[in-house]
Amino acid sequence: MPEVPVIGWTEPAGAEPGAARSARWHSESGMPAPKRVVVADDRLKADKAYRLVCEGTALLWRGDYQGARQLLKALGRRLDRLAPKPGSTPAETFHRHRQSRGHRARVLGMLLVVLEEDHALDLRRAPDVRQACAEAYGPPQGRTAVSLRELLGVIGAHEWRKKGVEMPAAGGRIHPHYGVFSPIRGEYVDLVATAPLPAPARLGDGTAFDLGTGTGVLAAVLAHRGVGRVVATDSSPRALVCARDNVERLGLADRVEVVDGGALYPQGRAALVVCNPPWLPARPTSAVEQGVYDPDSAMLKAFLAGLAEHLEPWGEGWLIISDLAEHLGLRGRQELLDAFDAAGLRVVDRHDAKPRHPRASDPGDPLHTARAAEVTSLWRLAPAD
Repeated sequence: MPEVPVIGWTEPAGAEPGAARSARWHSESGMPAPKRVVVADDRLKADKAYRLVCEGTALLWRGDYQGARQLLKALGRRLDRLAPKPGSTPAETFHRHRQSRGHRARVLGMLLVVLEEDHALDLRRAPDVRQACAEAYGPPQGRTAVSLRELLGVIGAHEWRKKGVEMPAAGGRIHPHYGVFSPIRGEYVDLVATAPLPAPARLGDGTAFDLGTGTGVLAAVLAHRGVGRVVATDSSPRALVCARDNVERLGLADRVEVVDGGALYPQGRAALVVCNPPWLPARPTSAVEQGVYDPDSAMLKAFLAGLAEHLEPWGEGWLIISDLAEHLGLRGRQELLDAFDAAGLRVVDRHDAKPRHPRASDPGDPLHTARAAEVTSLWRLAPAD
């Protein structure tokens, strides 16, 4: 078992001034445990806090919970003044933006809170975070230090999980879990809901595979459209739990089977294989980003390489992917077409949709030009021979 990292600090005042304290360290993004930690509260000014965190000193918050949130916002405003200038190419602009966001995340991640033995947050005016933390982190394992920024994400994910996202094409609400990409971009769901099904699947007799199912939303859409059997795969334990939860909620457990997809494809062949891989060939920095970034397009390549041997005769593979990577200069259209050829595939048809998310129409977004031109496509693929 790997050694659990621990952070330590000294109590500055109170009943036991100078007493040494410690807690387990946890970071979903893999941020290393800070080496220097000082206790902070509402008396700390934002400018001094900013200087400390930029120097690498973590602030363990002991003041008012709402005060901590205000300080986090103040630190964010100071970091936003350092927004990078556009690069000479779209790819350079993208990489500068990613570096800036990474730096911002590291600095803001230096404002810490301690979760008690039962996941409780012992701060004035703090909400009850025990259920949210149990959903994200599992059962408590002792006092644990986490960044406030991460905890706010955990709380937000808990609210999304409770409320869910209305998906008429799936027959109801989809409830995303922490660490599983939420289907908030509806255009790709709409594409799967409207593209013509291959004949066996259309008649309800065929099997469909949904690779990298995440919340299970596309598997649910296919079942809702009448596909007789859907096998949904994912390699993420969180996604497997989430997809099974949603399949049960929607009453589709008799038609949708969720299985561990460590090798991407399940056994056998299908009349339809659907894959919505991460759209950008870059390295993710957190669990949630794994739904957006795919290093070296590894999942895309694995889907294409295995498609022909997993299709029934006259079956189809549906690749749902955005061309944002092309507009950012990260992958060319010809590179994608060459990958189809190399895998022995031909294009049957393509269905396109423009994005509807707010950043596509936000001129203040550093990647606005690329986002405004973005198109999401469903490529219908079949074996070339």
